[in-house]
Amino acid sequence: MAASLQDIQRRIASTKKTRQITSAMQMVSTAKLSQIQRQGGSYHDYSDRLHDMVSHIAQANLANSAGTLLEQREIKKVGFLVITSDRGLVGGYNSTLLKGLMSIIKERNLKPEQIEFLVVGGNGADFLKKRGYKLAYEYTNVADVPTFNGIRDIVSTVTEMYDNAVFDELTVVYNHFVTRISNEFRAEKMLPVSTDGMVDPNESTGYHAEYDVEPSAEAILQVILPQYAQSLIYGAILDAKTAEHAASSTAMSSATDNAKDIIDKLDLQFNRARQSAITTEITEITGGMAALE
Repeated sequence: MAASLQDIQRRIASTKKTRQITSAMQMVSTAKLSQIQRQGGSYHDYSDRLHDMVSHIAQANLANSAGTLLEQREIKKVGFLVITSDRGLVGGYNSTLLKGLMSIIKERNLKPEQIEFLVVGGNGADFLKKRGYKLAYEYTNVADVPTFNGIRDIVSTVTEMYDNAVFDELTVVYNHFVTRISNEFRAEKMLPVSTDGMVDPNESTGYHAEYDVEPSAEAILQVILPQYAQSLIYGAILDAKTAEHAASSTAMSSATDNAKDIIDKLDLQFNRARQSAITTEITEITGGMAALE
């Protein structure tokens, strides 16, 4: 019985250490989540202004979109930018995303030779390599709170590959942050830049913005569209990282709660075993005294 009590004590001590680790990891993830949400606020201000400008100029020059990122060309190869995490301990964050990706490929009946995979995050890269897919581009170890300068290599490489016709359409696959306890799978076509849903800001706000452009609106589009496309890709990475930190915080919170439940059960088991041992000893002593009488 003593050995059993010692075993229970060891399990309680081990589980308490695990709870301390998961609790600390939860606090770290929550702090990162708050930090990246502040970063996201600044990005959205910039993105909204850039979107308004692109909408205004693009709507006025759709007839002259040839040679720009607005041009629709024959789809020979489809590019998928897959944004996953580099680490585990994020619940179903990666599995949900990768399951959604494979469903899209199946629905579109795409063969491996028709796809170019660009992957951000080690989990996605490992998943696709194990299934025999070749990666056109791989990037790992994205910062916990990515800045545009920090991931400039990703966004510029993606747009350059599109310009060089490595693929003719780009869909970005990632998890969108909804709340601290939930995220949502998204697959968004980002190249070529779509004007669907673009509304001239003058019409939606009632304000009439005027732009003086030199040398021409067409030349401005050549410059501003790549910046706009890159901002969309950066926004997706920022959103995915936000969802990742939220998923990590939620997973560690659940692990901490589970550890507490296990400790409570082990404490109860320990107390019952100790009580049983004490009762046995009392019974043996009483029996011995009766035998002496």
